[in-house]
Amino acid sequence: MIKNMARGLAALTLALTPLALPASASAHAAPAAPGGAQAFPLSYAVDQIPVADESRTGYTRDKFRHWNSGLDPADGCNTRNEVLLAEAAEAPSVAPGCKLSEGEWLSYYDEQEVTDPGKLDIDHMVPLAEAWDSGASAWDAKRREAYANDQGAASSLVAVTARSNRQKADQDPATWMPPAPSATCRYLGEWVATKLRWGLSADQAEIDTIKVYAGGPCDLQVVHYTPAP
Repeated sequence: MIKNMARGLAALTLALTPLALPASASAHAAPAAPGGAQAFPLSYAVDQIPVADESRTGYTRDKFRHWNSGLDPADGCNTRNEVLLAEAAEAPSVAPGCKLSEGEWLSYYDEQEVTDPGKLDIDHMVPLAEAWDSGASAWDAKRREAYANDQGAASSLVAVTARSNRQKADQDPATWMPPAPSATCRYLGEWVATKLRWGLSADQAEIDTIKVYAGGPCDLQVVHYTPAP
């Protein structure tokens, strides 16, 4: 029944991967994998994010072009539909124009099973407005488009219920967390991974909130990321 859970299973596998770390506080990282991939405990990874005040001056959503033609312009599917296809637990049929029929997805934010792709949103793990606040305001339009359509990391874009995505809106972990308790550590790990991947900063409240979890229920969470090209 399960045909394509590569993204979800990969995230779970990475979250559970043990790290044999040196005792030295200056050497917390696991050996780097090819391509610049990094793996850190959440408690260490959060300290690698620069702390800075945020500013939304000049932000508009249309400064991040999405959804574009995706990884394969020849398939007729935009980024949104490519993510839906990649994350489907049971793959939908694809009609001309990349129109998707019913399939099966698990929205991990709220542990809801969804069969209608129209009831799913593709969430930017770090919302576009938050990215702008945290450094993307200094990027050019091409890099903002790359960010908004990033399929180079499974955690950057995630299919979730429209309700949970809209409840989250542009909030960071200091003011919003997924309603499903089982999602907490994975979510924080993926949030930190996205910030590190794109070289984004965080405000102090955001950092402080993540550290509370990193030093408690999420102390075993591992953050895996590869810097964006």
